[in-house]
Amino acid sequence: MESWQIAVIVVLVLVVVSVGWIWMGRQRTKRLTEQYGPEYQRAVESAGGQREAERELGARQERVKTFEIRPLSTGEHDHYVASWKETQAHFVDDPSGAISRADVLVQEVMRARGYPMADFEQRAADISVDHPHVLDEYRAAHNIAERHAAGGVETEDLRQAIVHYRALFEDLLETDSAAPEPPVGEAPL
Repeated sequence: MESWQIAVIVVLVLVVVSVGWIWMGRQRTKRLTEQYGPEYQRAVESAGGQREAERELGARQERVKTFEIRPLSTGEHDHYVASWKETQAHFVDDPSGAISRADVLVQEVMRARGYPMADFEQRAADISVDHPHVLDEYRAAHNIAERHAAGGVETEDLRQAIVHYRALFEDLLETDSAAPEPPVGEAPL
């Protein structure tokens, strides 16, 4: 084989490898964009670029893999649903207290599911892996709660915070579908 033939083969191999590398990168970006939704763009902006953001999102996934995330039992689910209804009912008489209780309740469900309770940004990053489509709701609720603590929100803002917290709360309420439900009229074991 002549040297020009070898050079052509090397160039072709490099082109094929480069095209494959670009295609794999685009597929990764597409997968992450679909998985994280708006959180993907937020990560790009806060990390200073696409490559850094994708590295960060990958690190989040690896971190969450180390957790023992589990669905709620039927009893836990029912307890939290009842607590949420109580929290919403208290909103009329005590909007401020209801917002605080909603935040605590969301954190209780996260803890029960197996998420560690770090600072808000770490909690948000952790839940973004499994619940990215409600992360904006959580951020909005937290933002309103912080503004409220500083003394600058109206009751309508507090109502919006409850709505935002409820979106995450409902998404977190996954139950263990493998646990058999008792027949109607019978008490659970």
